[in-house]
Amino acid sequence: MTTATVLPHVNAILNALSTILLLAGFTFIRAGNRALHRKFMIAALVVSAVFLACYLTYHFTAPIFVFPGTGWTKPAYYGLLISHVILAVAVVPMVAITAWRALHGAFDRHKAIARWTLPVWLYVTVTGVMIYAILYHVYPATA
Repeated sequence: MTTATVLPHVNAILNALSTILLLAGFTFIRAGNRALHRKFMIAALVVSAVFLACYLTYHFTAPIFVFPGTGWTKPAYYGLLISHVILAVAVVPMVAITAWRALHGAFDRHKAIARWTLPVWLYVTVTGVMIYAILYHVYPATA
């Protein structure tokens, strides 16, 4: 058992957990419960940070993976992957700014950027799980 064989599964779990925490945090703020919103969003931030550390570890230790699909699945997969990667890079500073504003009590400014950050962050976590499912369950590598 190596990091290259374990971390993809860990990363998928962390992404799925981040999705659940984000949706719960959003639900709590919509219900007016700032205290639970804050706790769940901090939890989502921590889980996402752990994911990022695991993701980087995986990509520094694993061999390059080539998508084995053919036909229309190949451009569909790479379209999903490219949008995921671009938005994953973009969401990091968005999350940092959004969290910074909330932690410093600039709630009007926090809300203004959170309207953009949440959907992008959710897209990244959900597509991360989708990419995992495609690579490890729909088109698993041959042994």
